[in-house]
Amino acid sequence: MLNVLNIHKHYDHPAGKVHVLKGIDLLVKSGEVVAIVGPSGAGKSTLLHIMGGLDRPAQGQVQFEEEDLYRLNEKKRGQIRNLKFGFIFQFYHLLPEFTALENVILPAIIDKNANFDAVKTKGILLLDKVGLSKRSEHKPHELSGGEQQRVAIARALINEPKVIFCDEPTGNLDSESGNGVIDLLMDLNKNNKQTLVIVTHDESIAKRSHRVIPMRDGKLEK
Repeated sequence: MLNVLNIHKHYDHPAGKVHVLKGIDLLVKSGEVVAIVGPSGAGKSTLLHIMGGLDRPAQGQVQFEEEDLYRLNEKKRGQIRNLKFGFIFQFYHLLPEFTALENVILPAIIDKNANFDAVKTKGILLLDKVGLSKRSEHKPHELSGGEQQRVAIARALINEPKVIFCDEPTGNLDSESGNGVIDLLMDLNKNNKQTLVIVTHDESIAKRSHRVIPMRDGKLEK
C-alpha cells in the first residue's frame, strides 16, 4: 500500500546542511500496524510527515497505491491527504473556537459537495464511538487531554482514511488516558482494517503493533 524508496531529507543550518534522513526504504502493507521507535532526533517525525505527504523529501519516492505522492501536483496530493490519510498528533491541533463536533467534521466539509446534514450525523456517530457523545458541543479548553485526543481521532476518521499516521499519540497523556487511546487505535485496526503508522516512545504501543521498526541517526536499524 505505502512504499518508501530511498528517502533523504536535508535542512539548512548556519553550521552547515543537516542530513536528517539518510536513504530510508520501507514497505507498509495494507492493514498493518507499524510502530517506528527510536531516540529523539532520529528523524521519526520527519519520516512520518514525508510518508503522509506533508513534507517534501530532498530525494526519493513515496508511493501510495502505486502513485508517487511527490510527482503529483499540490491539489491532487492535498486530496489524498484529506480523503485517504488521517493524522493524529501529540498536541491535538484542535481549533479552539470550534466545538468538538465542528472540529471532527471539518475535513469532510472542505468538500463543497458534501451533504452537511449527513456529515454532521457521521460526526456525532464518531464522537459516540470514541466515548464523547455527551461532549460534542464542548470546546477544546473544556475537555481533558485524553478527551481532546479522542476528538482528534474522530476527526482523523471522518473521511474513512485508508492510512492513519500517528505522531506520539499518547505523548501528552497520563497512563490511563494513553491506554484508552491505544485501545481505540488497535480496535480501529482490528475492526476497520485501517493501516496505522505510529511514531512513538510508548513501549505499550510497540508491543501491540504488528511490526516495530527501530530508527537511529536518520536510518532504519536492521
